[in-house]
Amino acid sequence: MRPMRSLVCGLFAALFAFSAGLPSEARSMKLVRDAEIEETLRLFADPVFRAARLAPESIRLHLVNSDQVNAFVSGGMRIFLYTGLLRISESPGQVIGVLAHETGHISGGHLARLKDEVESRTTQAILSTALGAAAGIALGDPRVAQAVISGGATLAERGLLRHSRTEESAADQAALQYLDRSQISSRGLAEFLGILKARESIAGSVQDIYRRTHPLTEDRIRTVRDHAGRSPWTDKALPEDFYRRHARMVAKLDGFLAPPEETLARYDASDKGVAARYARAIAYYRIPELDNALALIDGLIAEAPQDPYFHELRGQMLFENGWAVEALAAYREAVRLAPHAGLIRIELGRAAIDAGARDTLTEAVRNLREVVRRSPRSARAWYWLGIAEGRSGRPEFADLALAEHALLIGDVSRATSLAGRAVRRLPENSADWHRAQDILNRINPKKAG
Repeated sequence: MRPMRSLVCGLFAALFAFSAGLPSEARSMKLVRDAEIEETLRLFADPVFRAARLAPESIRLHLVNSDQVNAFVSGGMRIFLYTGLLRISESPGQVIGVLAHETGHISGGHLARLKDEVESRTTQAILSTALGAAAGIALGDPRVAQAVISGGATLAERGLLRHSRTEESAADQAALQYLDRSQISSRGLAEFLGILKARESIAGSVQDIYRRTHPLTEDRIRTVRDHAGRSPWTDKALPEDFYRRHARMVAKLDGFLAPPEETLARYDASDKGVAARYARAIAYYRIPELDNALALIDGLIAEAPQDPYFHELRGQMLFENGWAVEALAAYREAVRLAPHAGLIRIELGRAAIDAGARDTLTEAVRNLREVVRRSPRSARAWYWLGIAEGRSGRPEFADLALAEHALLIGDVSRATSLAGRAVRRLPENSADWHRAQDILNRINPKKAG
């Protein structure tokens, strides 16, 4: 699991609550990336997207590192899920229910209507703050994303929440429809609403952010439970693989995000299940007790040698403890088993750069070029490709890759300088020369022309 550099301040409040009383975590969100968890969420979400007549590839899923329980939509086609929500979920059906509800917001155009509502009640500045933060997410740069909301604590809050309650009910109705079309039980959504209700009674006056942005009413709970009681798909079980993946997702999040001693207590040595051993391996690696961590992950690999994410974790353990050469074998196997996982290829590239030999640098360039070919907006991949090209003695290609990185993170001045230098060094009219020219043209069309 890797933290992203983008830090989004105030986006959540601007889009949903407009209240200065929100907890600080709602104002400053840190995104994390993990290939396995993203694949799991895609497995859960894509059937719902298709049922909503949405192209799955058009919707981005983001993971917010926070203990708060929340999920929201932004930027039209982006769904943000808090790690706190995933960690309290008890089944894949509950996560799918939340995803279906958020998909209802997307299909219902609720963000567009919220924009109109805000404009009718306050200045355009607040909406611009939200859009600016969304741009920061797209570019992956904290400097772009430092949008801070000030003032407006009572910004027609009650009117907006009334508007929100109506849309919450509409999103529930849409979610139930999508779940039925997907032949997925709506019981998970009903269970999750029940968890929130129980947390409310325990927490007293302290509410989860989810309850502030998704007002939970008795009518909503009753509607979802009534539907679950009569749907023909209520008793249809999800594939066993969904439960296995969900357990591993929660264990992995616990392993990386909870204090190691807490993880070891929750997943104690008496639990021989795969998810429990996975969590313990991560906890030991974080302490760090590398021998214990490697013993656990090696045991999991022996049982499931075709699982790419066990090999990935082994590579991460070794690499982050200074064993770059030894990590390469694990990362290579992970990439072989999951060639589509760009995040793992980037880690392989980093380890290959650190190993420093001519052949490993060539390997780094090859893998990182494959990532940017498939994901040309991956700022992280462009950065490490630039480092690999530079250490391989190809400064002109390093300049081009680092210019792409600078452009993606919004450093226009540096992108201009690097692309200009690449144009002067690259063979004229070559594909890479034209790419450098394109960067200059995007920055300053008149000057480039």
